[in-house]
Amino acid sequence: MIEPAEDGLPPLREVIARHELSARKSLGQNFLLDLNLTRRIARAAGQLDGATVLEVGPGPGGLTRALLMEGAGKVIAVERDERTRPALAEIAAACPGRLEVIEADALKVDWADLAARTGGPVKIAANLPYNIATPLLTGWLLADPWPPYWTSLTLMFQKEVAQRITAAPGSGAYGRLSIISQWRSQAMKLFDISPRAFTPPPKVTSSVVHITPLPRPVHPCKAQVLEKVTAAAFGQRRKMLRSSLKALGGDTEAIIRATGLDPQMRAEQVDVAGFCRLAEAYEPLTN
Repeated sequence: MIEPAEDGLPPLREVIARHELSARKSLGQNFLLDLNLTRRIARAAGQLDGATVLEVGPGPGGLTRALLMEGAGKVIAVERDERTRPALAEIAAACPGRLEVIEADALKVDWADLAARTGGPVKIAANLPYNIATPLLTGWLLADPWPPYWTSLTLMFQKEVAQRITAAPGSGAYGRLSIISQWRSQAMKLFDISPRAFTPPPKVTSSVVHITPLPRPVHPCKAQVLEKVTAAAFGQRRKMLRSSLKALGGDTEAIIRATGLDPQMRAEQVDVAGFCRLAEAYEPLTN
């Protein structure tokens, strides 16, 4: 006989079998069943005692259970797969008043409004579905006003995406996502998770990343302009800035030199503050 977990609920494999919850590729689902591992992710979110945590794609509730076991005061889970309702309802029944499930598409949720309804800043923790991970992250990072409505993001990505988030200038992984992530926040890759930990196993290794907001951006600039500048620069990353930024208009070389950068530099050589200065310089041309 398989003993129940520390929270008194059945093992996740039993829950999945009983509710016939086969993972759907169309929803980016890969279930993480090891509660020791999900609790490690929950602990990576920092002190949870009494905190409100927003979760994306709980599936059968592995991370949800871990967050509650580690002391979260309330978990608000956004899940679009209605098949998971019975499994999540079991968790809600075992933790009265501490789990709210919202059936919705995470890409269409007004996260700032959801956080405001909780009455204060929130933590966000999720084993993100791979197919929506990057747009969700950029939405949270480009939130206004700043500092944002969240105090930390503890998220699981494909390892390649995690490397892009945390990459330093000059590295092969450094790009648009690195700059957006590091402009307003501090990002740290914590640990990897083997494909064997999932059901079904994905074809890639996953990584957990912890992100905390900076009190203020590395350098002030408008998010929309920063996105345009980085898109142009990294869209032709092997070209020099004087060539890749021509599409933005103006006297390209003069604008670049005015920021203290060399027009012959390539995008991966420019640090976050440098791109912010470029965004400032190009802003008048984007109005």
